[in-house]
Amino acid sequence: MIPPQLKETILAVAEFSAEEMEFIGQCFISREFRPKEHILLQGNKSKEIYFIVSGLVRAYHIKKAKEVTTYLSGDGDFISSYAAFITQTPSLEFIQCIEATHTLSISYDRMQELYDRIPGWQLVGRVLTERNFLCMAKRVLELHSSSAKEKYLDFIQHAPAKVAQRTPLIYVASFLGIVPESLSRIRREITSKNS
Repeated sequence: MIPPQLKETILAVAEFSAEEMEFIGQCFISREFRPKEHILLQGNKSKEIYFIVSGLVRAYHIKKAKEVTTYLSGDGDFISSYAAFITQTPSLEFIQCIEATHTLSISYDRMQELYDRIPGWQLVGRVLTERNFLCMAKRVLELHSSSAKEKYLDFIQHAPAKVAQRTPLIYVASFLGIVPESLSRIRREITSKNS
């Protein structure tokens, strides 16, 4: 049986028969991860896409001996090293759980099987790809055109509440491309302005 969170997410994109949903559910594997546990290591092949049932996850890479957070994800969202998954090549990034996380994963081979067997699944794949592309395009534009304060305000306004409230500030600062001290100053300014 397909878990309700995943079923709701999939049915928001396309319609499937009960038999198709049953088969889709069988393609996903439930996995539990501990805080700070890596789902994927840099250099390993990205063999799966993960649907986060509950938890908080980040993607990052190492640049000049520093971790650079590139993506933050929480309940009801998908995460993977998408370029490496699509091309089945080694990942350029790590994926790490920030807190205890329950996922449902689907392998590359099972994803291809769904594309072949259930025509409507291609719409799910296309929507996942489009969302990922739009997120990346927005992020690149913001990194190059917004001030640190604008980036943070956009983050707290558009990120899911759990991601904005529970992600350690060091990861948020890295994700926004600013130093933690600047983020602390911006947060103080916003807090004092709203008081």
